[in-house]
Amino acid sequence: MRDALRRAQEYAERRLPALTRYRRPEPLPVALHRRRIYIVPTRFGLGFTVLLLVMLAGALNYSNNAALLLTCLLGAAGAASMLVAFRTLDGLRLEDIRAGHAVAGEALPLGFRFTSRRTRCAVRLDLGDASAAFLLEAARGEVMVAMPLPTEARGWQALSRVRVWTTWPLGLFRAWSWLHPAQSVLVWPRPEAGGPPPGGHADDERRQRLHRGEDPAALRDYRRGDPLRHVAWKASARHHDLLVKDFEEPEARRDWQLDWRQLGRMEHERRIARLARWLGEAQAQDRRCSLWLPDERIEAGSGPAHYARCMDALAKLP
Repeated sequence: MRDALRRAQEYAERRLPALTRYRRPEPLPVALHRRRIYIVPTRFGLGFTVLLLVMLAGALNYSNNAALLLTCLLGAAGAASMLVAFRTLDGLRLEDIRAGHAVAGEALPLGFRFTSRRTRCAVRLDLGDASAAFLLEAARGEVMVAMPLPTEARGWQALSRVRVWTTWPLGLFRAWSWLHPAQSVLVWPRPEAGGPPPGGHADDERRQRLHRGEDPAALRDYRRGDPLRHVAWKASARHHDLLVKDFEEPEARRDWQLDWRQLGRMEHERRIARLARWLGEAQAQDRRCSLWLPDERIEAGSGPAHYARCMDALAKLP
């Protein structure tokens, strides 16, 4: 039954121009008004209508004033619920859409910011197969609704239409409207599963040279020629041999220089995937790295902001 109703709705959208009026992308903010809100009875509403007709026929047939009054009261409540469902969406505004970060193939988090001067109850937002309900309180004036956006490939991805609907308050009528914001989100490239480290940095951890520091790094056995002022007398008293303060410590790790030209023999998308993996490893190790691309050069840096900037540059490559 649900599939049949969905097919009927899709057929109506194809055949009736009024239902497809807002398929074109539109700039934000988007305000809902009476010309773009549609209302149809739900299955429960249709059953309720049939019940009212049966009650009305019985009340008129038996001249039962109490039953006739009850039928009229229930009918008035149903008509009022249609008005309430319409007013729940009327005047609702989509002010902004905030996008998070995700690699291709993963769900990208989106935040839809709705505003209103009135309280809105039991409003639902549909994006693809995902759905979320929210309550907008008049005291706050706005609400942020989180929704996942499926992604397939890196680069700019346009947002599809989203549907705002409600069956508040009695579930007798379904009011809905379509929103098609003219906005795109940037999807990061998917890193390759595995591979070699950046060229020239495979043995960085093992080949770190020692240099003379100012603070003692460790204690070691006394060697001929060590100055007496470096002898740790208190520690040596607890051992059979003399111990000397070692002032040598490892040098700071070298920056990774990630260069597009180093991967000249690889395919275009495989280059991007490998650079994305190297950036992820540098971020995980808290290592400074620079990125050279054909149209952009990003100086060495570290941290989430630097990582996001580099991944954005990879995602924008043609």
